[in-house]
Amino acid sequence: MVVFLENVGHIHGVNLPNWVMTVIDWVTEEYAKLLLRLLGAYRRYHRIVILEDEAATAANLTGALIDVSATHTVDQLLLVHGQNRCLIGYKGRELVDAAAFDRLLARYIEDNSLLDLRMVYGLNCYGASLASTWLALGAQAVNGAQGVNWLPEPSLSLFLRKWLAGSPFSEAVGCSARRARAIGKCLWQDRADGSEHPNIAGSRQIVYGQRDVTINSVSGPAVTAQFSHVQSAAAARPQLATNRELTTPD
Repeated sequence: MVVFLENVGHIHGVNLPNWVMTVIDWVTEEYAKLLLRLLGAYRRYHRIVILEDEAATAANLTGALIDVSATHTVDQLLLVHGQNRCLIGYKGRELVDAAAFDRLLARYIEDNSLLDLRMVYGLNCYGASLASTWLALGAQAVNGAQGVNWLPEPSLSLFLRKWLAGSPFSEAVGCSARRARAIGKCLWQDRADGSEHPNIAGSRQIVYGQRDVTINSVSGPAVTAQFSHVQSAAAARPQLATNRELTTPD
């Protein structure tokens, strides 16, 4: 597993003192790492690489995905802020932008054994804008928010609990999104005309790709923590051409 982790301490639309942002950054990142341990990620994966703080850069993300793909099927968590087709890394200064993704995609097109991605779960805002990119890079299943994602928790903990227990990706994303939205609607109620509050609408999750992929699925030439046999990339990759989009229901 590769975890891209950088909170920055930013809250959309809110100007905070630097010390408050520093505290939020530290607390949220430590919380995410604690979740991985408490929910059993280290028992399900042979290797977990966490890119946080100054390590949260485009170059390091590219390097980690390639390095781990050489020996394992990679699941990825994107616990960062985002913009349209962009991940925000260290202190908001390091960006994994369209140019960085295009460079990685060019390398992957030349050699599709470079990456062995299975699922990409992201809390980043505008995550849906990167779905086609991750699928093009070989990921079997991807989720993404339509706009600004105001519901990172309890979405993350609920997703991890289901995913690590073996639930299909779409089920894990859907269950976590529905429960998070129910909580969110207690804070941001529907408008008088019946439309959703923008914070709820923007947080809506969409699932792309192979919806029934699980932590037990073998996707390519590498091995997962649960499997020792090998399935060729040639047998697995053609399935990725079909993009089945699922919007999580209420």
